[in-house]
Amino acid sequence: MKWFNLYIKYRLWLGLALLALAIYVHLETGFWPSFILYLVAIISILGHFLLGPLRLIQSSMETGDLEAAKKIVDSIMFPGLLIKPVRSVYYTLKGNLAMASQDFDSAEKMMKKGLSLGGQFTQQAEGPSKLQLGMLSMQKGDVRQAESYIRQAIKAGLPDAENNAAAYLQLSSIMINKREFRAAKEFFRKAKSFKATTPQIVEQIKQMEKYISRMPG
Repeated sequence: MKWFNLYIKYRLWLGLALLALAIYVHLETGFWPSFILYLVAIISILGHFLLGPLRLIQSSMETGDLEAAKKIVDSIMFPGLLIKPVRSVYYTLKGNLAMASQDFDSAEKMMKKGLSLGGQFTQQAEGPSKLQLGMLSMQKGDVRQAESYIRQAIKAGLPDAENNAAAYLQLSSIMINKREFRAAKEFFRKAKSFKATTPQIVEQIKQMEKYISRMPG
């Protein structure tokens, strides 16, 4: 709904304008004629600080406009005022944007903050977030932590074949480095079973299959 998105975008300024109008009407005619103006103004101002522009961020993320999403996220000046479930979403989205920008330290920090806040959204995002934390740990060379996060991600549940395939491929790679070849083959078999279609994952499976076929065990 375009009108609702516009309302969210300009909610604070609308609230302030209505508050000024309410004060004027109150002084000129009395409280009750200005009551509805006060009410809408307070709802709009509180909504801006307690709920934030979450709907706008999600719309930008869904359309792949990461630059627009980043601008919206950066416009939230007081994230500590957001209600807890919304704050959890805010930090998770901020972590995803940092990940896309390859700012791995910030991504890890934001994702951990989001997970620590809990809530229904966090439960739904726990698997993907922990998978990303596992990938970040691999980037840092912390293989033990990476394995822990990826196993937690699988246990929490991943939303689609692509995420599951990526998780099991990464575990297979870790097992190869640990020279646990039987486990590596089992994780690779599971990765293939998800029949991922993302070109990058398909290519990784092809490359690993050549190596897996020559492994003992």
